[in-house]
Amino acid sequence: MELYLIRHTTPQVDKDICYGQTDLDLAPTFDAEASNIHQKFEQPLDYIFSSPLKRCSKLAKSFNVKVQEESRLMELSFGDWEMKKWKDISQPAVNQWMENYITQGPSNGESYEQLKTRVVEIFKGIISQNRKSTGIVTHAGPIRAILSYVLNLPLKDTFTLRVDYGSITKISLNESIFSVDYINKV
Repeated sequence: MELYLIRHTTPQVDKDICYGQTDLDLAPTFDAEASNIHQKFEQPLDYIFSSPLKRCSKLAKSFNVKVQEESRLMELSFGDWEMKKWKDISQPAVNQWMENYITQGPSNGESYEQLKTRVVEIFKGIISQNRKSTGIVTHAGPIRAILSYVLNLPLKDTFTLRVDYGSITKISLNESIFSVDYINKV
């Protein structure tokens, strides 16, 4: 079984904005980025699971195969911080979160442990379907959570892994053994 973790293309948002589950529009470079992603696939995908946010679902639908949207593949919820400029969020609150982001979420948001729990739950369901070649179009947080699970890597250590916009990470599953073929192919 081959699993392709595909990060969405560049969103249309300022770099200093905190966002996670906000449904952002895509940058004008979408068509070129999507074309670049499609060129990386030698064989067509059998099925795609996608975050329902349009920065993922538009890319997923461009593959012209069956797409199942799944809310558990959404990015981390930043709660009350969503769409605020980082500089406008209380610095003590940001500092406290940065020290404990694995176990503590922003106000009315979620922690990375909570994200990992929901993402691994859907990932186990995806692999139980045993399709030959499955795409998962999602965000950096869920991709890191899946890699944490597959590699048995502490979640905090996954932040050393680059997951660029439009990148592909390939995981193979053979006889219940995972192997990571590549990470962050752009």
